[in-house]
Amino acid sequence: MDSFFKKEIAQGLAEYALILVFIALVVILALSLFGINLESLYNNAISQIKAVIP
Repeated sequence: MDSFFKKEIAQGLAEYALILVFIALVVILALSLFGINLESLYNNAISQIKAVIP
């Protein structure tokens, strides 16, 4: 009975690891697709902040 619970816990951990890998891949893909837009948005925000702060 003890080995059944250990296998079940290990299976759950493997599933969580796969979910985390999938999320990481989605984030990397999104950043690679929208990275240029985010960079320009970030640079625009910095220039506006610099214009307000003397």
